[in-house]
Amino acid sequence: MLKGQLYPLLLSSLMFFLCACQPEVQKPTSSAFQIESGIAVKKGVELVFPKDHGIHSEQGIEWWYVTANVESDTGETFGVQWTLFRTLMPSHLDSRWWDNNLYFAHFAIQHQQAHVAFERFGRAGQAEITVSPFKAEIDDWQLASMTAPFLPLTLTAAQEDYQVALTLSDSPRVLQGDKGYSQKTQSGHASYYFSYPFLKVKGNLTFAGNKYQVTGNAWYDREWSASLLDSNQLGWDWFSLVDKQAAEKGLMLFCIRGQNQDYEYCSGAHIVPNGETTDIAHENIQLTVLETVILDNRQYPSKWQLELPNRPVIVIKSVTKDSRNQLTFPYWEGRVQVTGGFEGSGFAELTGY
Repeated sequence: MLKGQLYPLLLSSLMFFLCACQPEVQKPTSSAFQIESGIAVKKGVELVFPKDHGIHSEQGIEWWYVTANVESDTGETFGVQWTLFRTLMPSHLDSRWWDNNLYFAHFAIQHQQAHVAFERFGRAGQAEITVSPFKAEIDDWQLASMTAPFLPLTLTAAQEDYQVALTLSDSPRVLQGDKGYSQKTQSGHASYYFSYPFLKVKGNLTFAGNKYQVTGNAWYDREWSASLLDSNQLGWDWFSLVDKQAAEKGLMLFCIRGQNQDYEYCSGAHIVPNGETTDIAHENIQLTVLETVILDNRQYPSKWQLELPNRPVIVIKSVTKDSRNQLTFPYWEGRVQVTGGFEGSGFAELTGY
């Protein structure tokens, strides 16, 4: 899912990035966190497939997002993230290399307490998204359908001594929120949002030059929007959790933080194997930080307590403590283990810290 203040900031910063070669693009204003790009999404719009696997040019912020927990045949565990982003940046430049969008991608792998992350930027021709068969790629980093209409997918990315070549299969499609309309703030910021939460993973992974055969589960998020946060909000903590049976049930949850880093708006959903969801309202979510870690003089949560109606307390704990993607636009994205009222694993994303 789209994740905190990161993306409005990305949009503003990328506009500045392009100024070196695109004189027509305006420099960003000081209100980067409140940027609106494109047309706001509306409740009641039906998502249509396979069309909605592709680009939504009316909204300015869009992403194709994969996170995975995998284990090697030797028992070692890894986390994988691959994301392709699109940001709308209109200009008057007439070129086959410029379609008014800038694309950028992140590729990260974790093992034990090591975390590595890489990024790429591209324009039309260097990045491409097609609907049927589905493909989202930038250079030789690619997420693509093996057969129409969508699943299974192949995920391939390589940088230096790190590489993945994975197959993702067998998950229902989940329309998050109200039939795909996902409200992000109490004042009404929203996105269109769907997921494939129970993907089965198998393939090859290379970490620091060492090669592994791996299996596991992955969560795929698709989201597009025009704006995400209020002017007084800093970011959010977001979780995608799958139970220890790796496809029996799932839990998606996010809490947006205000100026005092307090959780002021939360939302979530229980997901069952066939993809049906039960929404969890803000007033039924109590998220509390139990432990923190200091990274370069900044404090990040590393353990949370989650209280939901009619179930024991859930404890969420980060695995790789320093899971920061220290790229052009830094944020924390890493594996978590879950115990108590929900037993399993997943990923968390932390922005605005």
